[in-house]
Amino acid sequence: MARVLDLEARSWKLPFKSKSAKPRPFLNEASLYDYAVKALGRRMRTESELRRLMQSRVEPGARGDAVVSTAVARLKEQRYLDDQSFAETYARLRQQNEKLGARRVRQSLSQKGVSAKIANEAIEARYSDTNEEALARQHLERKRIRKPENEKETARVMRRLVAAGFSTGVIYEILRKWDVPDESLAALDNLSDEPIED
Repeated sequence: MARVLDLEARSWKLPFKSKSAKPRPFLNEASLYDYAVKALGRRMRTESELRRLMQSRVEPGARGDAVVSTAVARLKEQRYLDDQSFAETYARLRQQNEKLGARRVRQSLSQKGVSAKIANEAIEARYSDTNEEALARQHLERKRIRKPENEKETARVMRRLVAAGFSTGVIYEILRKWDVPDESLAALDNLSDEPIED
């Protein structure tokens, strides 16, 4: 029995055999275009995200940059790649499905490489007629967050709403309607300065 256990213990120490890592050949313009279309078929991407993805598949330097730029221009021409429609769709889905606030969506679009102008236009179009308090309440329901019972839970609720992109005014209004004591709200003033987590 001891010998069996000893063999099992040794088997864990054996290194795993890895596949031989053959370097992938660099793609030419036509192959890179096909690769990009397939990547866009799997998931919507911004121009910036797609450029980063394609950059790893071409030779480094000016020649590779030219191949990427040509493929991007062709994708834009055929309307496969459009940051404006990406931003509009992204904002709509985050608002309708995840019930996120405008600040969070704006930050996420910025991280994905969408220009501030395009992001602001998409968010303004999507959130201009939105009741932020109602959206925040929907977010709380979606996440099954209940009325806080103490100061610690109040802080957690506030952090969650700040991270979801809601303004401190709306958060305070929700907490006041839940009859959270003003002392608990005053202790939470510093949370509104925290960066939004992704």
